[in-house]
Amino acid sequence: MSVAPGELVALYGPSGSGKTTLLEVIAGMLWPDSGTVLVAGQDIFAMSRREMDDYRLRQLGVIGQPHNLIPGARAVENASLKLLLTHGRKQGTPVIEGLLEQLGLKDRMRHRTEELSMGERQRVLIAMALATDPKLVLADEPTGSLDRQRTREVLGLLRGLCVERGAAMLLVTHDPLAAGFADHVHELRDGRLEEYRPENVRVAAGSLRQEV
Repeated sequence: MSVAPGELVALYGPSGSGKTTLLEVIAGMLWPDSGTVLVAGQDIFAMSRREMDDYRLRQLGVIGQPHNLIPGARAVENASLKLLLTHGRKQGTPVIEGLLEQLGLKDRMRHRTEELSMGERQRVLIAMALATDPKLVLADEPTGSLDRQRTREVLGLLRGLCVERGAAMLLVTHDPLAAGFADHVHELRDGRLEEYRPENVRVAAGSLRQEV
């Protein structure tokens, strides 16, 4: 499986099929039994420990689920966590504020986690993941706790930002609605990776892209 810059690839499959495990391998958190993981042509498992840390910090962005935000922290503080390490507060704050504004959170960036809707929390996580302009973005069920309308909004944002920033994005989902936004869809089932093109996903893709 390959994901090109500016491309969104969905990995579809039922719960327990190994989707999250595969993401953890790509993120360098789990060692593969066999095979290689190449990011920008570099085998991440041939990296030194220091190089691996830098890969996770600068080249990789991970979009989790809304409950992963720090309780009590403001949106801008949550979104700035990686930038504090790469840019420092003085340089990083303007970058993250601009990204949050682009994501429609201009008037919400000073609100605390508990004051944000689920859709707003998801946008904060997107800002955090994209803040360092990563080459690769991994999204693990990013719409799992959102309603259909918020799902459309978040997926539309992800697709647009993927193209705009030239990032390769791998989105893990068990929702055909989400898979409908992808350039390519694969299915992980019984240890095999296959092309997945069910009729309902193709229909959903056409209708959702028109709405977005």
